[in-house]
Amino acid sequence: MELFPAIDLREGQAVRLFQGDYDQMTVYSRNPADVAKSFKEKGAKNLHLVDLDGAKDGKLVNFQSIKEIISDLDLFVEVGGGIRDEERICQYLDLGVGRVILGTIAVQDPEFLEKMVSRYKEKIAVGVDVKDGFVAINGWKEVTEREGMEFCRYLSQIGVKTVIYTDISRDGGLKGTNLEAYRRLAEIPDLDIVASGGISFEEEITQLKDVVYGAILGKALYDGLLDLEQALRLAE
Repeated sequence: MELFPAIDLREGQAVRLFQGDYDQMTVYSRNPADVAKSFKEKGAKNLHLVDLDGAKDGKLVNFQSIKEIISDLDLFVEVGGGIRDEERICQYLDLGVGRVILGTIAVQDPEFLEKMVSRYKEKIAVGVDVKDGFVAINGWKEVTEREGMEFCRYLSQIGVKTVIYTDISRDGGLKGTNLEAYRRLAEIPDLDIVASGGISFEEEITQLKDVVYGAILGKALYDGLLDLEQALRLAE
């Protein structure tokens, strides 16, 4: 299983939100590149970056921070947050990003999504953020009528290779992830599922290893509940 330590970016800082609430934000570092470097030094091969400013209002506030991380470190980097047009996709891919994550636009404009998947293949991933079973968009502020599992089946059918599936109710809570949801998602053919939201315990990594392609580690790393080196060993 691939592990993706996460860095959420807000105004050039590494932060964490509680369940996507911008009013419940903790700043962990004013230099995200240092955080990324520490992950690499502990053995990380991948990195999950989220532009929170982009997710909230579409502005490309953290591009320089992302550029610095990618240019300094030899890591596979996936980036999400406010990517809603092809120009932004190209900006990130030209930078050396390995995978671009579409969220809101994937739900709102399926024609655009299908075109981008056809054009950029496995370099396009979709972030599926789910609240009470339904897909949420616009920085988790709006819950749609699209059922999460059904949406993932559709993504598989149109050729999406990777889905980052987040149970919003678990995110940032340090109370464990929604293992049952990932077991159901694993039954969808031809889809690499990345588990996200609430992963807090070593036994969860052991359990997820046989179920999903990858897992994102966030707050549990920053708060010391999980040790990245040990987590990487468990995921092998």
